[in-house]
Amino acid sequence: MSEIGELVKAYCSEMEIPFPVEEYQERVANVKQAMAKHGIALLYCTAPESLFYLVGYQNSWYQAQSPKEWQQLSGVAVAANEKAPIFFDREEEEVLTYNHCVGCDIRIYRPEAGISQLEFIVKNLKDEGWLKGKVALEKWSYLPNPAISQMMQCAFEREGCEVVDGTDIVRELRAVKSPLEMGYVRTAARIADIGMQAAIEHIRPGMTELDVKAEMDYACAKAGGEISGLPTYVSAGRRSAHIHTLASRHKVMPGDIVQLDLCGVYNRYHVDVARSVSIGEPDPDVARWIELSANAFPVLMKVMKPNCRVSEVNRAVEQYYKEVGIWESRWWIGGYDLGIAFPPDWVGVFDYGPESKRERTFVPGTVVNYESDFYLPKSAGLSAIMDTIAIDEEKAELLSRIPQKLIVVEG
Repeated sequence: MSEIGELVKAYCSEMEIPFPVEEYQERVANVKQAMAKHGIALLYCTAPESLFYLVGYQNSWYQAQSPKEWQQLSGVAVAANEKAPIFFDREEEEVLTYNHCVGCDIRIYRPEAGISQLEFIVKNLKDEGWLKGKVALEKWSYLPNPAISQMMQCAFEREGCEVVDGTDIVRELRAVKSPLEMGYVRTAARIADIGMQAAIEHIRPGMTELDVKAEMDYACAKAGGEISGLPTYVSAGRRSAHIHTLASRHKVMPGDIVQLDLCGVYNRYHVDVARSVSIGEPDPDVARWIELSANAFPVLMKVMKPNCRVSEVNRAVEQYYKEVGIWESRWWIGGYDLGIAFPPDWVGVFDYGPESKRERTFVPGTVVNYESDFYLPKSAGLSAIMDTIAIDEEKAELLSRIPQKLIVVEG
């Protein structure tokens, strides 16, 4: 090893990987089977979720907004042959890489090589004989940015490769969880409930949205929860209609409907829970609207079974909303896959709302959320009730133990 390599070796601690090596190997084998179906010789993955899924790599900073000189090219290359994947990273991340990556050939770029990082990657892949055919990139990942993505495509095309989009290869495999993954999901659900319960217990008039958010985040962290892909949401009164607004110094007031939304996170697996809270007794019309929205969940769970079709679920809930008269007040209803996520997003890879154009079945191993989001009467804001559902071989199960109904606290 070089002098830098010896220094890295001295600082490498016990590896931090959440799955047995065999599970990573099985994932890579499944990726190669999917590549073969599409005639892909090389898949170069850059999405943080893909890197974590395939080799265990996780980081707090992926250079998404780096200076032009610091190009985001970290990634894992999977070839259709029998060789192990190659993970590429810069020397600044070498210690972290060796502590987190498993089942792969790690190759670290050093500027003294006299070539750029992209040239280093292409040279290594060419020397391995991996640039002989169709190359797939994760074009729907936010990493790398468009400028670097174009540079990568041009570099592979100069080697005579046809470059195609391979985004869905890993995404589709990630959508179906293994038993150990499902175990992590259930742990994340318990953490989410702890965070939500903390908000319910502490929220009072005069607190700011940030105060409430702090209670939720603190409780989740104390329970072993990790940083979530999206921030914890707290919005009070009319601000709740701005559903994706950030928590602010706005104060919670008596009579407010407060929207609370968070994810419990364990080993990067996310479980989404959102509830509506009334500060004091709510207006009867507002309370009724929220009750009707919450009552969609028994309808949902009656029809959602292992291997049922998404269209069946959509028809059932849409019919319910229309029958009770709140359909036209919807903000959004439906859901999406949940699982591995890193900032800046936790929203999954497929959605299944009524407007979704892709038919699916809820196969065992699927984890999705469901959102029942409606504007409230009398300009009271918006009620967004969300829960996460795990589907196994026997049943579909709501993971939160906190009822979906409107929660009334002291005003």
